[in-house]
Amino acid sequence: MPHTTLAHHIRANVAAALAEDGCDRDLTAQLIAESAQAHATVITREAAVLCGTLWFEDCFLTLDPNCRIAWKLNEGDMAEAGQTLCEVRGNARALLSAERPALNFLQTLSAVATQTRRYVEATRGTSARIMDTRKTLPGLRVAQKHAVKVGGGHNQRIGLFDGVLIKENHIAAAGGIGKVLEHAFQIIPPGVSIQIEVETLAELEEALNAGAQLILLDNFSLADMRLAVGHAAKRAELEASGGITLENVRLVAETGVDRISIGALTKDVKAVDLSMRIALP
Repeated sequence: MPHTTLAHHIRANVAAALAEDGCDRDLTAQLIAESAQAHATVITREAAVLCGTLWFEDCFLTLDPNCRIAWKLNEGDMAEAGQTLCEVRGNARALLSAERPALNFLQTLSAVATQTRRYVEATRGTSARIMDTRKTLPGLRVAQKHAVKVGGGHNQRIGLFDGVLIKENHIAAAGGIGKVLEHAFQIIPPGVSIQIEVETLAELEEALNAGAQLILLDNFSLADMRLAVGHAAKRAELEASGGITLENVRLVAETGVDRISIGALTKDVKAVDLSMRIALP
């Protein structure tokens, strides 16, 4: 992760979430005695992969550095419906103010990890790796990519600065597949991934002949994917993308592609149903 650490992103995410909610000006929490202590229990109402524990913790610790959080599961564990995830003890006002931001992180990242795990399980036994994309919620890219890894998937480039993906408009603007790849090989530093998107078997052959090592097959049929795998014959890694669902991902993996990228892992997020209940000690 260039220039920054995961801890930096967590602090930034949490600071933004607490500020958005105005947690330092919580009018409702002022109804509670300033010195009151409380105990909270978080449960999940549905089966899910637990993810986002560090973001969750930071919400409470920012408002009450002395609060204590005891997890019943580890990051990446599968929780069953009705299971207790953790218990939190600390200042009652802090627990009440941090509740929603903390649950927002936990329910969203657990949803990404859970969805990723479904795709990973659906392709188990094949050689295909499940990959994420840049189709993430604004401000939460690093968090969601962390969740993809927790779910067993793999990360692609974090942004536009650490990898090259040459798409149809880049090809058109540069004058063709051969020209754009030649230029990329000349100016892109060693060690930086260079991937090119193709839409037909003819374009695939052109990219292979131009020396492409990583090729994205955009919306190929299953039959054409199988032909593409035969054409590539260890000359390049192939990644399938477009129109991939839980219902067809196994069939895609069985064509022999190396990677499958799925925007829905991070784009079509249905939050896990979590609940937090607070009581006096």
